[in-house]
Amino acid sequence: MASAAPAGAQWQPLAPIPTLDVQRYLGDWNQVAAVPQPYNLACARDTAANYQLIDASNIRVENSCTTWNGGRNRIVGNARVVDPVSNAQLRVSFPEVPFQNSLDGPPNYIVSYLAEDYSWALVGDPVRFSGFVLSRSTAVDAARWQEIKRVVAERGYNPCFLLTSPTPGGATDIRPLCMM
Repeated sequence: MASAAPAGAQWQPLAPIPTLDVQRYLGDWNQVAAVPQPYNLACARDTAANYQLIDASNIRVENSCTTWNGGRNRIVGNARVVDPVSNAQLRVSFPEVPFQNSLDGPPNYIVSYLAEDYSWALVGDPVRFSGFVLSRSTAVDAARWQEIKRVVAERGYNPCFLLTSPTPGGATDIRPLCMM
């Protein structure tokens, strides 16, 4: 499996932000770009996540999207904080997903960038097999796309490996982030 890191880059695990305010992070997020994953191939557009606090260490995760035939796809799981110092490294698990069905284990969801106003974030796993650009808004303007591309590259991803995700009022097609 190919890494989403640029060719020739010296590999280092994806670093978390220093501090995540979990309360501010909760709520609705729209996926505006992502490294394609087998489990989201059914999603054509409107991919979103909702995070709700269960307790001090656990967050309810609900991911949803519109499928290629116009139906809705939805899965509910759990995100457990595994780094109580920063709160920015979590173990996300979904009961129905092989190899992601355990609540315990190493982090597989690292908040690597978060806008100061919590308007958008870059999250991924330590080796960058996954990567997601999440936004509070479905619409992303040209200046924000440039900022996103810069941050994605600074965090060790190849921007051409992330594809845009169609959202209401936002991207209308799927294309490599490097072409935005």
